[in-house]
Amino acid sequence: MDLNSASTVVLQVLTQATSQDTAVLKPAEEQLKQWETQPGFYSVLLNIFTNHSLDINVRWLAVLYFKNGIDRYWRRVAPHALSEEEKSTLRAGLITNFNEPINQIATQIAVLIAKVARLDCPRQWPELIPTLIESVKVQDDLRQHRALLTFYHVTKTLASKCLAADRKLFYDGFLHGIFERLKQFLECSRSIGTDNVCRERLEKTIILFTKVLLDFLDQHPFSFTPLIQRSLEFSVSYVFTEVGEGVTFERFIVQCMNLIKMIVKNYAYKPSKNFEDSSPETLEAHKIKMAFFTYPTLTEICRRLVSHYFLLTEEELTMWEEDPEGFTVEETGGDSWKYSLRPCTEVLFIDIFHEYNQTLTPVLLEMMQTLQGPTNVEDMNALLIKDAVYNAVGLAAFELFDSVDFDQWFKNQLLPELQVVHNRYKPLRRRVIWLIGQWISVKFKSDLRPMLYEAICNLLQDQDLVVRIETATTLKSTVDDFEFRTDQFLPYLETMFTLLFQLLQQVTECDTKMHVLHVLSCVIERVNVQIRPYVGCLVQYLPLLWKQSEEHNMLRCAILTTLIHLVQGLGADSKNLYPFLLPVIQLSTDVSQPPHVYLLEDGLELWLVTLENSPCITPELLRIFQNMSPLLELSSENLRTCFKIINGYIFLSSTEFLQTYAVGLCQSFCELLEEITSEGQVQVLKVLSS
Repeated sequence: MDLNSASTVVLQVLTQATSQDTAVLKPAEEQLKQWETQPGFYSVLLNIFTNHSLDINVRWLAVLYFKNGIDRYWRRVAPHALSEEEKSTLRAGLITNFNEPINQIATQIAVLIAKVARLDCPRQWPELIPTLIESVKVQDDLRQHRALLTFYHVTKTLASKCLAADRKLFYDGFLHGIFERLKQFLECSRSIGTDNVCRERLEKTIILFTKVLLDFLDQHPFSFTPLIQRSLEFSVSYVFTEVGEGVTFERFIVQCMNLIKMIVKNYAYKPSKNFEDSSPETLEAHKIKMAFFTYPTLTEICRRLVSHYFLLTEEELTMWEEDPEGFTVEETGGDSWKYSLRPCTEVLFIDIFHEYNQTLTPVLLEMMQTLQGPTNVEDMNALLIKDAVYNAVGLAAFELFDSVDFDQWFKNQLLPELQVVHNRYKPLRRRVIWLIGQWISVKFKSDLRPMLYEAICNLLQDQDLVVRIETATTLKSTVDDFEFRTDQFLPYLETMFTLLFQLLQQVTECDTKMHVLHVLSCVIERVNVQIRPYVGCLVQYLPLLWKQSEEHNMLRCAILTTLIHLVQGLGADSKNLYPFLLPVIQLSTDVSQPPHVYLLEDGLELWLVTLENSPCITPELLRIFQNMSPLLELSSENLRTCFKIINGYIFLSSTEFLQTYAVGLCQSFCELLEEITSEGQVQVLKVLSS
């Protein structure tokens, strides 16, 4: 196909192919289909879609035909494959200019370049990546954006290659210069404003590069060994030194921290206790790690994590004031540590401190030592520094077991800080009670519990909601601890239960209500029958909360858990709850109702404990057994609980129960015996024999 003479003809047919008139459209499509295998056709299409003076619809169609042609005719072995000469011309033409003005067409061009790159890069197209990098550097917003858009699609496509040989070729070619490319992109960001259209694309490309590194490390740890040193040097310099100032952004910092963490924790890089049993590859990687993580490097990372990344930000303090419940959800891991900065920094600190605790323990102890005594409430920076150090001491509790006399510190330093009621001191009140919760199961004398319970009672009345929620969390850790003693707790039970109930009523977010309910459940479970005098208010409130949570199945699960512990605590008195309890069991265990997907397991447990604590059978309790037949048909992992429930009915009132349900039950068992394991068959026989 002669390029000059053909361009006019192809342009005319493409114009006809954009027509709404099928009489014009169909013949044009047929003609284009015939040209697909003609030499020179794709060179003509390239000339058309890169000519910005032509009609947009025509150019769009030319791009689509070109893209489809890559799928069908670009491979050498394809029937009617393009010649190597034409492919070479097309590759050069595709990256001559990155100045497409129309966004949709620019995206399609980027995608088709990526398709060619998947087949030809780097062997037949070594100039692609260098050309893209140079284009990213130009001081022209449009060209910069289009080059970044293309770079993004190319990298994404190349990284997704499945064949081992292809992936190795990509990693060898691409990763060889990845850190230099990342540095170039980061430097580019200095000249691009945050509101610039290129900024988002640049950041996406940088993140894609780091993701490729992380994936490679995850899937091929020993092949990654030559990159360990450069990865650590690059990540630590940008995240923990002044090199990163003005160029880093949150997601990039998170990715770099994840890279450091994965190298530090990678089991492939950890030698056996007996070094001789370790592979040479492991020993080589371990040697590189040890050479990098020197005392000065570890000290700088630790200090920077605590004094910079652990500090509460202005944004977080504003959220604390404006949305306290939202703040507590964020703080307790609303986001995965892999993607959110604060949990990511804390996980990195824990992993590095665990790995190098002998080096870092004296560093953290020195930071603690400088913070003895009360802090001036007017010095917000000092308060935030202390909050950050206390955070580190809490996260490293297990590692600091032998180095910190926590009991003395609690009495002499922490307890007095909890008694500072000034509003500006609330970050420290909240942090100190959290810190105690971290240490309670590590090192805390039983004799000090009453002092702690007194402090908890006071803090559950704190003027700040975040402090109260954090106090409830520490209370849960306290009652969950194996050294918990009911006799020490009982003098404070009424006050705590009342204050927790008030907190449950006050909070409005589903997640927070669930959290407070879990704390209440733990208290009820630990004190058991001793809870009876104090549960009246909760018993009256739960039906209202159940009704309000109709759209929140996870909150309803928390209510079911609370009811389980309430029934166990109330014993035979739980019969007074039946007007609310039995409809809840009915709904939770009805497989025809959509919520059963979430509620069934807890609903069955509640049904069972209700039977176990029932003084006698009632018509309503007997009626909900109608739910059992469909449950037995499910043959699920809940069968064991179902058998226990059946036994519970037989134990309570065998005559009345069997008169009503014996025939249906025997029919269900006959069908069930054919499908279940021998262990299940034994359970069926046990029920029948009883």
